[in-house]
Amino acid sequence: MNWGIKKPLSFVKLNSTATTHIQFRTLVKVRLKWAKNKTLDNIIETNTQLKAAYLLKHSIVRSSTGFITSKSISNSHKFLGLTIPTLRFIRRYPTLFQEFNHSKYPSLPCFRLTEIAKNLHDQELRILEAHEANLVERLCKVLMMTRDKIVPFESLNALKWDLGLPDDFDRNLVFKYSDYFRVVKDRTGVSCLELLKWNDEFAVSVLQKRYENVESGSEKEFSKFRRGQSAMAFSLRFPRGYGGQNKVKAWMEEFQKLPYISPYEDSTGIDMNSDVMEKRIVGLLHEFLSLTEHKMTKRNYLGSLRGELNLPERFTRIYTRYPGIFYLSMKCKTTTVAVREGYRRGKLAEPSPLANVRGKFYYAMKTGLMYQNKGVHMLPELAGLSSSGYGEDNDNEGEKDETMKECNADACSDSEEEFDGDLFDVFGDGSL
Repeated sequence: MNWGIKKPLSFVKLNSTATTHIQFRTLVKVRLKWAKNKTLDNIIETNTQLKAAYLLKHSIVRSSTGFITSKSISNSHKFLGLTIPTLRFIRRYPTLFQEFNHSKYPSLPCFRLTEIAKNLHDQELRILEAHEANLVERLCKVLMMTRDKIVPFESLNALKWDLGLPDDFDRNLVFKYSDYFRVVKDRTGVSCLELLKWNDEFAVSVLQKRYENVESGSEKEFSKFRRGQSAMAFSLRFPRGYGGQNKVKAWMEEFQKLPYISPYEDSTGIDMNSDVMEKRIVGLLHEFLSLTEHKMTKRNYLGSLRGELNLPERFTRIYTRYPGIFYLSMKCKTTTVAVREGYRRGKLAEPSPLANVRGKFYYAMKTGLMYQNKGVHMLPELAGLSSSGYGEDNDNEGEKDETMKECNADACSDSEEEFDGDLFDVFGDGSL
């Protein structure tokens, strides 16, 4: 099938400097120590709790009875990403989940949605419907980044929350847009989603769009490297103390001047061990994370797409090689990667309408209201709430929101790895 992919300039008309970059490693070698960011760690904790509550909400919505029993969720804490029993977690939020006894088995606790949860769910459905074209574009872009334009549903289902896809996207959205997608089986019989229609308008990365919108004299970090024909610079937000180091400056300046390869362009002709491929990997991960609702996802979710995205075996080293672009967190007994520029002052820099509704959902969670009708009276306040990232305004990356920390402390284990002061060589062989 002809996808209409044009060979990028860097593939066809490389100058001598770019060719050197492809054949050899010329970047300055820099050893960087992993630094903890408490603000981002706290946001990741909050996102974990919010996702767990959403999954429980979806279970109730899908249930034919309109409720779930404590027995049905008793062993679901690992699936939900919790470190405490699910029953203890769901009882923490009576604003969203109303507990009652089963009519046939009085000793069996059951849970249904409160009126406030139903209203927020209806808001979410309206937003998904209103922005359906954006969801289709996002799903197309994920498929367009892959080598064969096909992704297993197992991988997409794991990413539903992060990509903001409807709970039933595989049953409704895919079939509604049959001109874009079709369901196929791979050679092993696994059900996959295949892209049928390539759209050139979708094949523009976030970084490329930003360059198109940069005005003369603005956004210095981008305009600084615009002299190069194909070089594009990533926004950098180094941990405190890194940005002023001369070696780090020299290394990043060389990296930023490398040709930028769009994640939507064919990369099979690039040497896997070259600097240009390294920048292509950074660009692809940057684009993928930028497509997510909260500018983050679990490391293993991206790992499951390594083959489809044409990534090398140890590509996760990129996260710690470029701490000015990515942040790696070990919160909640899992590994999450976030793109730093997605957050400013402890909040999402550009929250989507769906992220705002999720923020309202979290606001309802943390109020701790004990009576459902009192919560209903809060709906006008929730409707006007602009919640863009759950955090408080904060320029200091090391400061935590203690209110959120207290809310999440029991459900999300504080088990981040400090790496025992290990240093990560930019070109080392160690893998996370």
